[in-house]
Amino acid sequence: MYRIQADCVSEIEIKKSRFITYLHKTTSEADARTFIQAIKKQHPNATHHCYAYVIGEHNEMQRNNDDGEPGGTAGMPMMECLLRKEMQDIAAVTVRYFGGIKLGAGGLIRAYAHSVSQALSQAVLTKKVHMKKCSLSFSYDLIGKMDHFFRSEHMEILDKSYEDMVTYVFVCKDIPFQALSKISSGSYLPEFMEEIIIDSEI
Repeated sequence: MYRIQADCVSEIEIKKSRFITYLHKTTSEADARTFIQAIKKQHPNATHHCYAYVIGEHNEMQRNNDDGEPGGTAGMPMMECLLRKEMQDIAAVTVRYFGGIKLGAGGLIRAYAHSVSQALSQAVLTKKVHMKKCSLSFSYDLIGKMDHFFRSEHMEILDKSYEDMVTYVFVCKDIPFQALSKISSGSYLPEFMEEIIIDSEI
């Protein structure tokens, strides 16, 4: 499942109608509805403000609205696009300014789906990754070797403290017991703290 890293906007024009799609990262229905209302206020003269959102670890909250377009021609195609792209925790609002040429039911379905797809193609996507948060305490003489190891392995250090011992708090997919034991000749080993979920850019 994928999420967007940050809110974004995209615009397309089809037969003189403008379709402006706003994507918003959200984890609650209240926040999604607040965002939808904000877009409506931003475009008070638009013909339609259609939306779809998918929220929850298992996409348990799914809502969509056609806002005056023929039933099933706007909100549902937007929703289906989000689900087909395996998106979660996202709200999409597509604002339409009618250009005077009717698109028909099939044309509307394609237009709203394409508008969301286009916006997603421009967004930076992330993926939830389960990581292990660990701590490692070691003597000052090993700082150089430890820093070199964490840099070479591209492992993120969340915190560093310098007291009687140096302590690094870091995240990793697999705890590098063997490598760290080798660096410290078996004197210092990492301690597992907790499982965390981070957004990793894809």
